[in-house]
Amino acid sequence: MDKAKDREVKDGSIEKLVKLNRVAKVVKGGRRFSFSALVVVGYGDGRVGYGFGKANDVTDAIRKATEKAKSSLITVPLKGTTIPHDIVGKFKSASVLLRPAVPGTGVKAGGAVRLVCDAAGIRDVLSKSLGSRNGINTVKATFDALEHMYDAAEVAKSRGKTLKEMWG
Repeated sequence: MDKAKDREVKDGSIEKLVKLNRVAKVVKGGRRFSFSALVVVGYGDGRVGYGFGKANDVTDAIRKATEKAKSSLITVPLKGTTIPHDIVGKFKSASVLLRPAVPGTGVKAGGAVRLVCDAAGIRDVLSKSLGSRNGINTVKATFDALEHMYDAAEVAKSRGKTLKEMWG
């Protein structure tokens, strides 16, 4: 693991903490602090999910977010170590452009997009985050792009062709 905020768990999943936010509520006796956490969970084989949890304690917020992330996994179609085609994902004012890259390029992405790609097992991709810089909206825009990705085998089957005819 390359960062302290990444954790590998017994079941083979990779948990990445994207954002931890502290919120203060002013009450009669002073300030009451609450925490929210955004976590991305992946297995490195195309399965990835995200979760958002809130609690009065940091560990509880992270635990809740991790449970939600594991229950909301999606499967991303991969073509080798990259994605099959260009796509733009949008959520509110955040847009994320994802492009396939040749093997050896690496993950050319910043912040939240990099964490999602690493957890999903995407090793070679180019990306550009457009619009909002909010980490939560950027993660949701990235997931919008990954959810609408076409699987080459399904496209070939729907067109009545073989995979070799489609890709050459």
